[in-house]
Amino acid sequence: MKFYLGVTDNNWYRYLSAINPEDVNFWQPGGKTPFKVLEPGAPFLFKLKSPLNVISGVGFFSGHTFLPLNMAWDTFNDRNGTESYEKLRRMILNYRTDKWNENPSIGCIVLTNPIFFAEEDWIQTPDSWGKSIVQGKSYSTAEPDGKAIWDQVELRLQKYMLTSDPKPNQLSIEAPTHPGYREVLSKVRIGQGAFRVMITDAYSRKCAISGERTLPVLEAAHIKPYSESGPHMISNGMLMRSDIHKLFDTGYITITTDHKIEVSSKIREEFENGKDYYKHHGKELFIVPGLLKDKPGKEWLEWHNGRFKG
Repeated sequence: MKFYLGVTDNNWYRYLSAINPEDVNFWQPGGKTPFKVLEPGAPFLFKLKSPLNVISGVGFFSGHTFLPLNMAWDTFNDRNGTESYEKLRRMILNYRTDKWNENPSIGCIVLTNPIFFAEEDWIQTPDSWGKSIVQGKSYSTAEPDGKAIWDQVELRLQKYMLTSDPKPNQLSIEAPTHPGYREVLSKVRIGQGAFRVMITDAYSRKCAISGERTLPVLEAAHIKPYSESGPHMISNGMLMRSDIHKLFDTGYITITTDHKIEVSSKIREEFENGKDYYKHHGKELFIVPGLLKDKPGKEWLEWHNGRFKG
């Protein structure tokens, strides 16, 4: 099993450990280098900086993307590790040379179900950790160092994670086949921020209905709402322009099981308008995810069709 030990800002860690969020953005200030070290579900360990130099917790890798700084804040808010957008901006620009840039693109390593160990459970960084390591290092449990680290982490997970029950409508990450790892990952659930990032990338940053590509107005829409036991999973979501999203949520627009767009006549009847929306009526979705398992799910679409104001 492969996992990653990432150099972690101590202030980021302290803030997030106090609020115990469902997911976090382990941001990269540069915003140019993709993070390809881990597969979804793999553990990402937090290694605090000097003078602490300890392993202090773990999150589970959901994905990596690049976002403008303001969108990273809009997606994760204080789950970026600080209480305000302006403070996050100062933290980011402190690491960048283009300090004039008001809204730089940053890397976002999305971690779900983060666990922050109490100080008495911190783990000493292994001797193999070099002082020259700036960002982090990957390990494998097939190697002595990796196995020694994971054995200690797994003991702590028995205390912090395995006693809790996940929410029934949350999507669990598909874990690689490793016995102890599988037991841990059965408790891991996707959070709202991770869901938004997955939907945004699955739809190539385009509105599923209109093709709009202006990222600030695009939203991750649940087909069956989370509040009604709809899961955070790509097949239960679509990326939509904000106004279309509102009409979709209120039943004025729906999508058939063969991915055709239906626009209710009640928009015209109730609001004496709707020309921009009726041009999509009867057309196929502008874009759907490439993977079959990620395409809009039939059961979720049928549920939504039942709410349509046709």
